[in-house]
Amino acid sequence: MALTLTDAAANHISNFLAKRGKGLGIRLFVKTAGCSGMAYKLEFVDVAIEDDLVFESHGVKLYTDAKSLAYIDGTELDFAKEGLNEGFKFNNPNVKNECGCGESFHV
Repeated sequence: MALTLTDAAANHISNFLAKRGKGLGIRLFVKTAGCSGMAYKLEFVDVAIEDDLVFESHGVKLYTDAKSLAYIDGTELDFAKEGLNEGFKFNNPNVKNECGCGESFHV
């Protein structure tokens, strides 16, 4: 069971944490939302929660909870720039289908 980052995602997160001036890493979790059932959520982690599962990739810590890990295990978080757009991409091997806008998924 693991969560990983690409070099691009790790660099982006590391730079953002440095500019922010605080933070242990980022939390990746899922919430029920969207037209396909679940949506990815990201937030900074300033204080770890006792039940957190922690993965380290390229020197960046990724936090999640056991419930979310059931849906995102094996996910690689990437950061991509395409023209004027930039953002995180979730390469989740568990996804069976996604909504048309790419905001939610189903496993």
